[in-house]
Amino acid sequence: MNDQVISRDHVGSLERGLAVLEILARHPSGMTLTEMAAEAGLTRAGARRFLLTLTALGYATRSGRLFALSPRLLTIARTWLQSASLWSHAEPFMREVAAAVNESCSAAVLSEQDVVYVARVPGRRILSVALNVGTRLPAWCTSMGRVLLSELPEAELRAFLRRADIIARTVKTITDREALAAEIVRVKEKGFAVVDEELEIGLRSIAVPIRNRSGAMVAAINVSTQPGRFSIDDMEREILPRLRNAARAIEDYFVVQ
Repeated sequence: MNDQVISRDHVGSLERGLAVLEILARHPSGMTLTEMAAEAGLTRAGARRFLLTLTALGYATRSGRLFALSPRLLTIARTWLQSASLWSHAEPFMREVAAAVNESCSAAVLSEQDVVYVARVPGRRILSVALNVGTRLPAWCTSMGRVLLSELPEAELRAFLRRADIIARTVKTITDREALAAEIVRVKEKGFAVVDEELEIGLRSIAVPIRNRSGAMVAAINVSTQPGRFSIDDMEREILPRLRNAARAIEDYFVVQ
């Protein structure tokens, strides 16, 4: 009965339009009509209708033959994030961590092969990686990503690692899939992750999970720093307890819901 209702109410054109948006998001430099048709599995006429509709509504822009996303989606995402009560509740605790260690504090969720930043309190120190709410980074080489991946059952984790586009971001990046699987298992055992210059040289981070009242992991929270500021031992001694305290305070949100 439920399947019949879902099938009857399913709007195929909306699904295809959202797929076009997602494809545009993966190609920030823009796409031609032909490229969109090929990647979305549409006819040229169908791709043209979707792209022109998105452009007319302000969700896409057109420059010559290229179509690209407009900033309007950022406005929608920002509105949602600002109204998301969990992250409104989390921000003061994240600010306490950032102020205590004089570094940035961020939160992210897992989305396909990436983590997506949903909250961030910037530190005073400038890193070359531009990180903001909505930023996507590879889950397999980030501390929050490894924390989130550690929640996956073994079969799902191995499936993720098989399909992930794993490349060396630095000379320290772990790219061997077996080694990555073993590292993520260690993260699960320890309850936190440290990633040392695998995403970018000069960038070191530590992350812990955030869980809901049933114990399921819903996000991760981290602190990013530089090797000259904190050794790994320093991070585990000085930053990890603060992160864990903040995570527990954020998790209290679920208790009172």
